[in-house]
Order: sequence, then C-alpha cells, then structure tokens
Amino acid sequence: MATKPPVMSPSDLPVASVLDRATGPRRAEAEELLALFGEISNEKPVVWAGRIIGFGECAYRYESGHGGVAPLLAFAPGPKQHTIYLVNDFSERWPELLARLGKYRASKVCLYLTRLTGVDRGALRELLEHSLAAT
Repeated sequence: MATKPPVMSPSDLPVASVLDRATGPRRAEAEELLALFGEISNEKPVVWAGRIIGFGECAYRYESGHGGVAPLLAFAPGPKQHTIYLVNDFSERWPELLARLGKYRASKVCLYLTRLTGVDRGALRELLEHSLAAT
C-alpha cells in the first residue's frame, strides 16, 4: 500500500494558479508579496498544500517526535485576505513591528492582511526578515 504524502508538502503546481485566488486589487498585492518574499529569502517560489506559496524549506521535529518539512517563508493569497505564515509567537517576539505595521489580525503563526493598502512595507519586511532569521 502506497503511503500518502503529507498535506504540507511542496508540489509542482504553477504559482500563477495560487496567485489567481486573489482577485481585483489583491491580485497585484499578491504579486508584490511574491517579489518581496523572493527578495528576502533568495529562494524560488513553490506551491505547498495546493494553496500556499513557500520559499525555501526546513525540517522540524517536535518533542513528541512528530516532524516534517515546512517552507522558510510562506504566504497564501486569497479572495478576502492575504495570510502570511511566520515563526511561532511572532506577535509576542516583535510587538514594536506590529505596532508600526498598520491594520492586521494575528494568530500564533499567521498574520492576516485584508489589503496591503496602509501597511507599512518597512515593518512587513522587518517581520519577514526576523521570522526567517528565527527559523
């Protein structure tokens, strides 16, 4: 019996198909994020899990023994928001950057931006750089 690959794994899907999930002005923003993530990571974009654009990859293993691979930096464009995947507890690590960022929502590892309009690009760049360095 063949084993099924993990859901969070790189694929051969074209990046454009994921970028097209964002429509209207968000589509141009997705292109901007694509360029920014590529510039910061110095990696080529790869589609992960059918909807996430990842740059580079790293292996991880929890104390429980569970492990896998994940992109070093990643984002998912969407029709209503951009989801940016950062290092665990990023909001506790760099609250001063989030204070400069502009309007956002956050979870433990995700930064949600409805639009890039009004987002401080310098603060976003620093968040990505810090997250990459901490990975």
